[in-house]
Amino acid sequence: MHEVLVYSRKGCHLCDVVKETLAQLRGEADFEWREVDIDADPELCEKYNDEIPVVFIDGRKAFKYHMDGRRFLRALAGAHGPQDSPR
Repeated sequence: MHEVLVYSRKGCHLCDVVKETLAQLRGEADFEWREVDIDADPELCEKYNDEIPVVFIDGRKAFKYHMDGRRFLRALAGAHGPQDSPR
């Protein structure tokens, strides 16, 4: 199972689009996603303020600003999950 993390903030239209896309793709691939509001953490706010939404797949930055569903599925297929990582 892949872990997808979305850094976002309230009132961000692009963030809403990314979250809607992820919700639509849930049945097409094996991933769980969660959202982190960068405004709740000053360090994250400083780091990602001008880049949101930012999408990480298995701990690696995969997208910022925009995310196309087909590209997301391709990136997911090429990602190594935490349990699949080379040791």
